[in-house]
Amino acid sequence: MALKAMVFIDGSWLYRSRSTVFAKLGEENFEVDYARLPRILTETLANAIDEDVSLVRTMYFGTIPSSRSSFNTSKQRAFYDILEKSCHYDTEIEVCEGIKIRFTDIGHLLGSASIEVWITEDDNSKKIVFSGDIGNHKQPLIKDPIPTTEADYVVMESTYGDRDHPEPEGDFEDMLADIIQKTFDKGGNVVIPSFAVGRTQELLYFLRRIKVGKKIKGHENFPVYVDSPLAVDATEIFNANRMDCFSDDAMELVKQGINPISFAGLKLAITSEESRDINFIEEPKVIISASGMCEAGRIRHHLKHNLWRPECTILFVGYQANGTLGRAIVEGAETVKLFGEEIEVRARIEQLRGLSGHAGKSGLIWWISQFTEKPKKVFIVHGEDSVATQFAETLKIEYGQRAVAPYSGSEFDLAAGRFTYEAMPVLKAKKTAKPASGVYARLVAAGQRLMAIIKGMDGSPNKEIGRFADQITSLCEKYDDRK
Repeated sequence: MALKAMVFIDGSWLYRSRSTVFAKLGEENFEVDYARLPRILTETLANAIDEDVSLVRTMYFGTIPSSRSSFNTSKQRAFYDILEKSCHYDTEIEVCEGIKIRFTDIGHLLGSASIEVWITEDDNSKKIVFSGDIGNHKQPLIKDPIPTTEADYVVMESTYGDRDHPEPEGDFEDMLADIIQKTFDKGGNVVIPSFAVGRTQELLYFLRRIKVGKKIKGHENFPVYVDSPLAVDATEIFNANRMDCFSDDAMELVKQGINPISFAGLKLAITSEESRDINFIEEPKVIISASGMCEAGRIRHHLKHNLWRPECTILFVGYQANGTLGRAIVEGAETVKLFGEEIEVRARIEQLRGLSGHAGKSGLIWWISQFTEKPKKVFIVHGEDSVATQFAETLKIEYGQRAVAPYSGSEFDLAAGRFTYEAMPVLKAKKTAKPASGVYARLVAAGQRLMAIIKGMDGSPNKEIGRFADQITSLCEKYDDRK
């Protein structure tokens, strides 16, 4: 099949041949081949870009150099040239002959979009819509997701396809103010691990409201430190794009000349020296730092300086994945290891739920229900296998959608309306263990006994599980150091 054009869209490959319209769908696990990516971008997007993409570079966490001269090859420089430009929302753009696209604000993060793609070949036209990460409604800063109403085919995410977000236990702003008040009254700091893009800016929005409402008594002028260069850059980009992307509530403040995410006492730490100095300031303060799960970044230094202090509070405002330092702290770890030191956890540990940039199950169903006519096929992707399958079944049985959750590598002919290849799940081959003997056999037996104990602890108190996990981790680290 002669390949005329190829467009890469976040995990799905869209092909246009000389003879038919064809799509290859599925969430594929791969490492980006930067030698090929510039060529792909150059060939397919060269006519589709026209403005600034500072947020794109910011969200690459510093992996994209800030100047074109930093690249060594012509292909790398071509990649940089592509990233220097971007598209407007709600504007049809011709990518190449026979392929047009349009971006729609999907309300997940600043600049996030769903993509409408029109494909025409030999008088045969089809429209396919890629949802992208669908945003949550009523986020404090950015607009609600804007639905799309027409499509022949839809490729849709399913991150929260099996559940909705839990209802908040109260008003987020009031609960945040209460935690700050109680901590400051004891002379401590409130340390908040936070994702740099999105979550940090939402926290600044609520902190400004708390300050304006004079909700912290006796500490009205308390300082707030944002200690993350990425978060600082992202905050500047939020401010630069407020006219196009802020919610109605936030825009009401802008119209009054008020910056919704800035206030007296806000301090931005850029350099390492500025970051270190924060922990030598005795005044009670709020420290917001990345990463949100405490796995890396400057937050680990702030934890080292504050976890052992009973007057301080460590406040988690985002999901903590299994195996992360944040999860260990939330689940009651009594000690944690930071920079080679055992740090006792004596600070107050708090969690505030209610902030999420992802639509829950109800929000996903709302989005797909906005199409005036049901698409010919809805491909469910971007979720755990079981969740994607379950969500596809929900859409099919309860809402009459022609939904399917294809495995990676499945191929679908858009013109003919049928699968040309349906991939099967691929299981990783398990290595065959060699028989153990002698002293090593004793070690294997001890490991099996340990696993039996771990399985038997399911349902035990979190504090007990956390303490046991820390003991195992400490033992592992002792022998990891010998490698």
